[in-house]
Amino acid sequence: MIKVSVMYPFQAGARFDHDYYANRHMPMVAQKMGDACLYYTVDKGIAGGLPGSDPAFVGMCHIFCASVDSFSASFGPHAQEILGDIPNYTDLEPVMQISEVVVGHPPG
Repeated sequence: MIKVSVMYPFQAGARFDHDYYANRHMPMVAQKMGDACLYYTVDKGIAGGLPGSDPAFVGMCHIFCASVDSFSASFGPHAQEILGDIPNYTDLEPVMQISEVVVGHPPG
């Protein structure tokens, strides 16, 4: 199993609409990807490692798929539309990482 993480680095004064991201953007991504998206999570950064510090990332999602190939095949055809939605919730540039899940406990 792989995890695709899309992370938005914290930047003072940047715009990030958490409601839109969690309730419109990510459900649209999951719908476009179909069964290839096994499940996803959405995180809202609230603090860094030290008390009172800013989070490293203001928001992020993690999309779980069976393989890189299944992610690519399901995301690729919709990439333009999905990426085109970014300005609707933020002015930040996302950072993306694909990881192999070594240990995990899927919901359910």
